[in-house]
This record gives sequence, C-alpha cells and structure tokens, in this order.
Amino acid sequence: MREWLGAMATGGIVTYEAASRTFTLPAEHAMCLTGTSSRNLAAGSQGLPMLAKRLPRVVECFRSGGGVPYEEFRPDFTEAQDASWRLLYDGLLIKGFLPAAKGLPERLAAGIRVADLGCGTGHAINLMAREYPKSTFVGYDLGEDAIARARAEARDMGLTNASFEVLDATRLPAEPNFDLIASFDAIHDQKDPAAVLGRAAAALARDGIYLMVEPKASSNLEDNIGNPFTPYMYGMSVLHCMTVSLAVGGAGLGTVWGEQTARRMLADAGFTSVEVVDAPGPQNNIYICRR
Repeated sequence: MREWLGAMATGGIVTYEAASRTFTLPAEHAMCLTGTSSRNLAAGSQGLPMLAKRLPRVVECFRSGGGVPYEEFRPDFTEAQDASWRLLYDGLLIKGFLPAAKGLPERLAAGIRVADLGCGTGHAINLMAREYPKSTFVGYDLGEDAIARARAEARDMGLTNASFEVLDATRLPAEPNFDLIASFDAIHDQKDPAAVLGRAAAALARDGIYLMVEPKASSNLEDNIGNPFTPYMYGMSVLHCMTVSLAVGGAGLGTVWGEQTARRMLADAGFTSVEVVDAPGPQNNIYICRR
C-alpha cells in the first residue's frame, strides 16, 4: 500500500502531507475516477491490460507484416469498449451528440428510421430507442458477442423499437433508406472504410443525416505534435485500430486519419455537405453529413 501510494503521489493522483504522513484524494480528482458521469476516466483503464495481452502478436507484425485479427481481441475488447463508451453515451448522447445536428432531436421525436454502424454492445441504440419511442432503430456490428449483449439490454429495457444484426457494414442494404445513420468511433478501423462510407451514403434518405463521430486530429503529423490526446490515439492505432484492418488486408487507415482525409473520403462517398463540429469533450469531432 505504501509503494502504491508513493506512485499515486508522485504521479499527481493523490496529495501527500509529509508532516502528518497522510495522503488525500482531492475531490476534483475523485470526480475523474468515480461515478457514472462521462467525466469518470477510470473505465478507460480496462484498455491497458486488454491491449497488453496482444502486444507480442503486434510485435510479430512489425517483423513479418500483416496484423492481429479482430477476433483475437474479443471478448475483452468488447468489455473495454463498452465500459468507456457507456459513460459517454449516458452523459452526452441525448444532450450533446444528437443536438449537434440542428433539428435532429425533433425529427427523432416525431419518428424516423435510424441505423448505427459498428454499434458494439448497442447501448447508444438502446438509449435512443428509449428516448424516442416513435422512431425505429437497428444496430449493426461484426461481433456476435457484442450483438448478444445489445439484444439482452434491449430486452431488459423493454424496448420494442430496437433491433440488432451481425453484419459487415460494407453490406449495408440500400433499401429501405434510413433517415439517420450514425457511427461512433467505428470507421477508421474498418477493412474498407471507403466502402462503408459509400454504403452509408447509398442507404441514406435524400433528406437524411449521416452522423459520424471520430477522433479529433489532423491528417498531418506535424499538426498533431503537442496535442495531448494524439499520443494515446497513435498508440491505440498501433495496438488495435490499424492492426485489425491490416490483418484482413484492409486499408490500415489508422485512428489518426484526421479531418482532412475524412472530408476527402466523405466527399468521394457522395456526401455533398459536411459540417464538422466539436463533440462534447475535446477528443472527438462530429461530422454532420448530407447527400
């Protein structure tokens, strides 16, 4: 305990009073380590042991090429992602992410058709389905374990307007159209992100909105130096996002594909209007895209 407290004190997590040899967790630090709000950063720590288990395989890829398949990251990747994003969704989805597109909450309240690409454990879909009972929602993801959890939560919440399917997003059906398609941190690690964006554009109703949340960064390395979030983004890219794409011969776009590349790929996919706004919290951008 003494050694652990020494690490916490020298790391700036707790304070130390030498005269009384006592340690204190300041209230403003506790807010970032406890509770159910999106300010609680502790959930993100689950990613460290999850990624560390795959480090030897990633090292092999540096020598021989290729990547580590997504299947080798499950099921604990599913758990880690759920832990981090669940708090963000609970605190920010309804009040922050969705209102970024003007008029979208009103359309959801009136009733529209919605899809989430790479929905993971489906918490975003289930929260929206509960908030907007007149709309219908479907979540798509490659992970059968994640989809099973999504369906179970929907049942527990008594939702009748939310469904989930195991589906590669490059096979998203064009008909019937969706009025809203969303993706949360899910495009950059796809095998073929250009194809996914193309399918999203094709499946969107003429007056629909594609809401894409992706890491806030530049496509130019020199612009990212000094950004306190980008070391984490590049690290995540090496240890997961890029390697799962390379494992299947994919584009290997990487976590830090950046706004410039995202705008170009969205235009190539058929989106004629792309508005980029800051997401709640400094680490993400919201791309509001229309055909």
